[in-house]
Amino acid sequence: MSEFFKGKSTSRRAFLRGSVAAAAAGAVTAGAAKAGPDPLITEVQPWATGLGDGVDATPYGLPIEYESDVVRRNVEWLTADTISSINFTPIHALDGTITPQGCAFERHHSGAIDLTKEDYRLMINGLVDTPLVFTYADLERFPRENHVYFCECAANTGMEWAGAQLNGAQFTHGMIHNMEYTGVPLRTLLEEAGLDVAGDLQDKWVYVEGADASSNGRSIPMGKALGDCLVAFKANGEALRKEHGYPVRLVVPGWEGNMWVKWIRRIEVTDGPVESREETSKYTDTLADGTSRKWTWVMDAKSVITSPSPQAPITHGTGPLVITGLAWSGHGAITRVDVSKDGGKTWETARLAKEGEAKALTRFYLDTEWNGEEMLLQSRAMDETGYIQPTKAQLREVRGLNSIYHNNCIQTWWVRPNGEAENVEVS
Repeated sequence: MSEFFKGKSTSRRAFLRGSVAAAAAGAVTAGAAKAGPDPLITEVQPWATGLGDGVDATPYGLPIEYESDVVRRNVEWLTADTISSINFTPIHALDGTITPQGCAFERHHSGAIDLTKEDYRLMINGLVDTPLVFTYADLERFPRENHVYFCECAANTGMEWAGAQLNGAQFTHGMIHNMEYTGVPLRTLLEEAGLDVAGDLQDKWVYVEGADASSNGRSIPMGKALGDCLVAFKANGEALRKEHGYPVRLVVPGWEGNMWVKWIRRIEVTDGPVESREETSKYTDTLADGTSRKWTWVMDAKSVITSPSPQAPITHGTGPLVITGLAWSGHGAITRVDVSKDGGKTWETARLAKEGEAKALTRFYLDTEWNGEEMLLQSRAMDETGYIQPTKAQLREVRGLNSIYHNNCIQTWWVRPNGEAENVEVS
């Protein structure tokens, strides 16, 4: 803290006013000896001397060029080819909770396909009274709903099991997005086909399958299918993007992203799980003894500080600092997030930007002061069930070091005195 503020009790607002005033005074003083006052204030700038772009310069709005670094990124060595790969949401550069579609992560098993609305068909078959086929136009005629949900890949943070690996929140936690989906409840379509022939629904399942070459398919218990699943054709108010399953995808709130089948073409009512590749050899949790547990669909409570972080260092120097991040839970709403600056020795309760929403991202803030000392930043989420986000050591006690999926451990960023941050493990 500067000499001006030593020994004084001052608010953040007063501190910032003082900083601005001091900076302005410094500019004038320096200018008197050199080139004069700040020309950005005293002189008319180019952007104020002519006309700007007309309303049709960009028929579909794009981010301004000065934000061109806010993009999805992949890790080249992670997969052999981008056709069956993943990229990451730039969560370090975003605020609020809604993810722009153009920034929302992608995961493909055989590439993003071209499928028009006119060519789209959705079949419901199996243990139903009347097998049906819907066109896109048919789906639009059913009563629709709007819900905000997060979609998280089960492998999000998976590379961190054995220790700190990737240096950036985008890469450690960026396999997630949070959007407002518009669509028809899955139960509406199942009821349209009729479920009387299925008998007791307690032990029934649905198998959902995509139209891409991988035929990605997953089994879902009937209880979930008749619950909050959504057959969605819009996200954030507009049509789904190609990479997100245009024209229609399945939304399975709170459950791992692989179950959110894109380009969904078939829903089969069955008397048991299909045991497909994606729910046996993949998307199961390998334990220390070599066995694997399956049907671990729910994404447990999790959080991460997005700033400061390796891709969002502190650049403004000491004084007021906003620590911010995201928290979420597949079990329901986030009720509290704590932040530690010393690697978990002490905790402060962060401020939630708004009351947590069930199965949606929650933004948290900790408005604090930074004196230039190093920090070991961590966040710890709690949801409405009382579940508390665990440390990596706690997860390892149960699952060992061989897992990939469902790593919801507490993340640590080491912030150096120069404001730069690095991924480290404090478990």
